[in-house]
Amino acid sequence: MDINYNKRISWLGMGLFALSLVGCKVPQATQMKENKQMPADFSDVQAGRDTVSSASIPWKQFFTDPNLVSLIDTALKNNQELNITLQELEIAKNDILLRKGALKPIVGIRAGGGLEKVGRYTSQGAGDASTEMTPGHEMPDPLGDLNIGAYAHWEVDIWKKLKDAEQSAVNRYLATVEGKNFVYSSLIAEIANSYYELLGFDYQLNIIRQNIQLQQKALDVVKAQKEASRVTELAVKKFEAELAKTKGLEFSSLQQIKETENRINFLLGRYPQPIQRSSEGFMEQVPAMLKVGIPSQLLSNRPDILQAEYELKAAKLDVQVARKEFYPSLDITAGLGLQAFKPSYLFRLPESLLFNLAGDLAAPLLNKNAITAEFRSANAKQIQAIYNYERSLLNAYSEVSTQLSNIENLEKGYQYKHEEVDALNNSMNVSTELFRSARADYLEVLMTQRDVLDAKLELVEIKKQQLSAVVNVYKALGGGWK
Repeated sequence: MDINYNKRISWLGMGLFALSLVGCKVPQATQMKENKQMPADFSDVQAGRDTVSSASIPWKQFFTDPNLVSLIDTALKNNQELNITLQELEIAKNDILLRKGALKPIVGIRAGGGLEKVGRYTSQGAGDASTEMTPGHEMPDPLGDLNIGAYAHWEVDIWKKLKDAEQSAVNRYLATVEGKNFVYSSLIAEIANSYYELLGFDYQLNIIRQNIQLQQKALDVVKAQKEASRVTELAVKKFEAELAKTKGLEFSSLQQIKETENRINFLLGRYPQPIQRSSEGFMEQVPAMLKVGIPSQLLSNRPDILQAEYELKAAKLDVQVARKEFYPSLDITAGLGLQAFKPSYLFRLPESLLFNLAGDLAAPLLNKNAITAEFRSANAKQIQAIYNYERSLLNAYSEVSTQLSNIENLEKGYQYKHEEVDALNNSMNVSTELFRSARADYLEVLMTQRDVLDAKLELVEIKKQQLSAVVNVYKALGGGWK
């Protein structure tokens, strides 16, 4: 242990401090302020609505399908991405403890021993030779060195540099918490969208199978009319081709169902297995009524905005920490222990007692390029954080505005598509009767059947989009993580 016997206080740091005040010019950070202003409303249609937002509704109350709630519950326990984010929380929490530890003195104990042989004609050798010992206790050669003691080191936070670093770590931890909340919100929305998509595929499969039965009956009618010489073989082949095409759609739909089930299982952190669900009444589901509130509520409801805000606060503190690296630092070291060249002398007091106390004040004077580069990097990261925060605000507002418009247009499109399906159903019945009475061509029947199938499938697709749009608005408002 290298502990001096004499008390010492270093005055060299004082001289460096004086020189630094003369020759050290601390660079200034770029002055930028984030823009938190948002429009008063999401649209002209939305203007004047109340300030209540559906984002405050817990997801277990927002989603009423018990099968969907069960799936989300499983995902929140097993999803790998979410579990990775939780470990990032632990990392950020430990970084806070690390920064807090830097504010406190480092105290430890140590013991050591060794041998040393120095030249007789050196200052240390001459001093050892002239040391008077009590009779019968000669100075050993080589000289031993045994020591045991406690030591301490403390960097005094005179500029609050270490405190700023600790607060920066706290803000990054809070940003990680909001990042976890954003993963929650995104995961819940993705599972809900996939679930509604799966129900839609089930309903489309039923439509396709019902259409196959209708086309099979129509083919039987055509074959009977061919036997009666009322139509040609061409009509039979046309109906057979249309039936084969629809049967091909059935297997395509089955593949879509399998892919969607596997995607949900992946989000749930488990291997592929059937998804418990009920597609009955899918087309009768009415999209939930949403209250969007006002745009400024996004500042407190959206986890990604809160995350960007905390990261901005941390970046600003990092700039302050980097600036204070140009300032002098004060280090205090101390030691207290026992030292002797023989074990029998180690605990002989006060001769074997040693202690030291030193204070060092040091400041950078020359070759400050590394500190300057660190400061400029911190400043650039702060500017990045400002732009990222403003981008988060713009993205949040745009998402809500887009999805609100989507809900409104889908509602109108669904009404007209429903009218189209009803009209085509009637026309298919009419064309079939006309064909049987030889008053319509078989091509009219085929085209009508094809149009009915396409319209029904498109109607289901719009219903899926309606339900997904509601989920997306709920997520865009900041719902799903509370």
